[in-house]
Amino acid sequence: QVQLVESGGGLVQAGGSLRLSCAASGSISSMHVMGWYRQAPGKQRELVATITSAGSTNYVDSVKGRFTISRDNPKNTVYLQMNSLKPEDTAVYLCNARGILGYWGKGTLVTVSS
Repeated sequence: QVQLVESGGGLVQAGGSLRLSCAASGSISSMHVMGWYRQAPGKQRELVATITSAGSTNYVDSVKGRFTISRDNPKNTVYLQMNSLKPEDTAVYLCNARGILGYWGKGTLVTVSS
């Protein structure tokens, strides 16, 4: 079983940057897809970005050009670099791992002030 722990969230002004990390307790090399999701208060959870084991990435339109997802398999860690942050990016960001089974972290809060 894989446990995921997110870190790196916090309060930042609009236009600022944050880097989120998702550390896995086990190997992520067998996880076909790693992803970041977010859930804002009163809204449904939405996919932000994914990265496959081959390194292919996908982003929701609202973050394209601002966010970058990456994975470091030897460190069992996935990152989300977030630049040019906007107030509408405020949400709890959750890490997801998909292999034979799926796993979720508990999330890290990102608050962007205007």
